[in-house]
Amino acid sequence: MARQRGPLVTAPTLRPIKAGDVLHLTRAASVQFVRPIIVRVIRELTDRHTYYGWTWIEVYQLDARGEAVSRRELFVRRAGLVYLRATPAPARARVAAR
Repeated sequence: MARQRGPLVTAPTLRPIKAGDVLHLTRAASVQFVRPIIVRVIRELTDRHTYYGWTWIEVYQLDARGEAVSRRELFVRRAGLVYLRATPAPARARVAAR
């Protein structure tokens, strides 16, 4: 009698990380985020070897107004990333050239 096997378990489909993505990072992304932060992705550092499901990203950490306050490289769990809607960059006053 043949043994029946259940369905194969596969990794969840994860959204790719792209430049400009705005992410909310909590403890689900890494234990280093005791206090959650919001970041804007510069790029994913794909040349670094990591554990399965983890990745390095280069980001700007954002303040409450959405402005960059520091540049960081972070080691995060892909399944723990929370994507936020991208907000437009703060408008800067333009001076008319005359």
